[in-house]
Amino acid sequence: MTVANKKVAVVTGGAMGIGAEAASALARDGHHVVICDINIEEAGRFVQRLRDEGFPADACQLDVGAPDSVSDAFAWIESEFGRCDVLVNSAGIAKTMAFLEFDLEVFNKTMHINVTGTFLCCQLAARIMRKHEFGRIINIASVAGMRAVGKGRTAYGTSKGAVIALTRQMAVELSDYGITANAIAPGPVDTPMTKELHSDTFRKAYSNAIPAKRYGTTREIAGAVSYLASDVSSYVNGIVLPVDGGFLAWGACDI
Repeated sequence: MTVANKKVAVVTGGAMGIGAEAASALARDGHHVVICDINIEEAGRFVQRLRDEGFPADACQLDVGAPDSVSDAFAWIESEFGRCDVLVNSAGIAKTMAFLEFDLEVFNKTMHINVTGTFLCCQLAARIMRKHEFGRIINIASVAGMRAVGKGRTAYGTSKGAVIALTRQMAVELSDYGITANAIAPGPVDTPMTKELHSDTFRKAYSNAIPAKRYGTTREIAGAVSYLASDVSSYVNGIVLPVDGGFLAWGACDI
C-alpha cells in the first residue's frame, strides 16, 4: 500500500470532537490518518499527540467552505500519499434560531459548508479512490436529518437531510469503482458544538427522549466509523446508521 503499507484515512473536521475521535479509532485500526481542519494549529497539536502514541499522522489545512482549499488539500493528499482509502466527513457548523426569523445568510452558509463542502470532499476523494478501485466514504449526518429535533434547527436539520440524500446517490454511482458510501446519524453527543448550542433545559429534555437516558460519547460514534471503514463492511452501502441510544425508535416523547 502506502506509508509503511498502511491505508490512508482522511478526516475533515478532524482536530476535535467526533472527527478527532474517529481519527484516533482509524489510527488504532492501522490507518495513516490525515487530520484536515480549518484550524491547522489545533490539527497540528492533535497530530503530534497521535505521533507521540506511535501512530502515523499528518495535518492538512482545509476549509470545506472554500472550493480552492478543498481542491488544494486533496491535490496535496494525492501527491503526498498516492491514495485516499477512507474519507470521513465530520466538518460542519450549526446555529439555531426560530424558523420565522431564520436568517438567510446563516441558512445559506450552513448549506454551503455542510452540504456543498461535503459534496466537494467526496467528489475529489472518490476520484482518487477510483484509481485504486477501493474506497470507504463515511459522512457524519445527524438524527436531525431524519427527524425534527426540537425547534430552531431549520438549516442544520435540512443540511443533514441533504447529506443523507447525497450519500445514497454516491452509493449508487460509485459502487462500480469499489467505493462504498454510508452515513452515520449520531444522536446528541458531548462535543464542543453541543456544549455551546444545547442549554441545560434542552439537554435534560433531549436526554429524557432517549431510551438510554443520556448523551452519547464521541468514542461511541467512532466505533461506527471504524466498522464502516473496515473490510468486513464491504457489502454495506448506502445506509444511514443511527447511533442515538434509541432516540429514533422512540417516537412518543416530546422534546
